[in-house]
Amino acid sequence: MKQLKTAILLFVALLATNIQAQEKPKSPAETATGKIGNATVTINYGAPSVRDREIWGKLVPYGEVWRAGANEATTFETNQDLTIEGQKLPAGKYSFFIIPEKDNSATVIFNKTSKQWGAYDYKQSDDQLRVKVKGVSEKEKTEKLTYKVNAKGFSLTWDKLTIPVSAK
Repeated sequence: MKQLKTAILLFVALLATNIQAQEKPKSPAETATGKIGNATVTINYGAPSVRDREIWGKLVPYGEVWRAGANEATTFETNQDLTIEGQKLPAGKYSFFIIPEKDNSATVIFNKTSKQWGAYDYKQSDDQLRVKVKGVSEKEKTEKLTYKVNAKGFSLTWDKLTIPVSAK
């Protein structure tokens, strides 16, 4: 009888572990990569979904530094120097932050401390580059936060907003 109880407990524990292991994270890790000129650019980020939440101005407050994704700070890596919105960004790996504004403009930040959890330890004194960009309102909602890299730069799209950043 004791062996049967032990076997049942073991089975239940294994079943619970298997169910937990199959649960998908709400903000899975994603990677966007591509070429801007001769540079290879890689953006690593946690990709949250809207899930019926108010994103801009609520979940992501206006006027505050945001990690530009979920979980760990988003990272932006380039193997060659780039010109971002007319300003030089040296080759390297950076944490990437955004300060969104009510008028859909945003300050885009490349911070020299590439390994950070969220924006909790963010220090402006570690910024390599800050540029101001204008967001674009979209008619259709993008449920999951998505980055795209193309020959003219990169963009972040989430909910009904795209934040494009020109680069060469």
